[in-house]
Amino acid sequence: MTYIIFAIVAYLIGSIPSGLLVGKLAYGIDIREHGSGNLGGTNTFRVLGIKAGLIVTSSDILKGTLATVFPLLFGADVYLLIIGLFAVVGHMYPVFANFKGGKAVATSGGVILGVSPLLFAIMLTTFFLMLYVSKYVSLSSMVTGLVTIVVTLIQQNYGLTLVLSLMTAIVIYRHRTNIKRIVNKTEPKITWM
Repeated sequence: MTYIIFAIVAYLIGSIPSGLLVGKLAYGIDIREHGSGNLGGTNTFRVLGIKAGLIVTSSDILKGTLATVFPLLFGADVYLLIIGLFAVVGHMYPVFANFKGGKAVATSGGVILGVSPLLFAIMLTTFFLMLYVSKYVSLSSMVTGLVTIVVTLIQQNYGLTLVLSLMTAIVIYRHRTNIKRIVNKTEPKITWM
């Protein structure tokens, strides 16, 4: 019963549509009607700019972290990563946005931040290095997941490896159209300031 309660709470936290809220409240637009139509940080950066993109990405990370550590406030004996996965599901299929959400990258990172800040720092470093080299946000997200799996294998943290493998598989699956565009050389690249 404890798992069910915290899983529902995590799903609802994950369902908070940061991109939709920032777009509507601060800019008067529905982010789903612009760019890729995605509610995540990348589309927000492209459509609304750096400030909005940073707010949405930070919010998406924090909702993953909050959902993951929330059971600790009650001293609940649950496996935090499992609870965090429900926030990821909420982000992808948010009840508050007709079940059409983001691609799970930032919220997955937030889950990792909740259980291992050092691993999160490794993820961020990997992401930005890959982004600098490739200029593809999608590719950087997928490679970051794969590198993080390798790091947890080296650490022999097999529970974390298992959950990260699932999260990375979700991220890669959610980026399948991006993969096709990368292969066809039609995927948008970022430009550095």
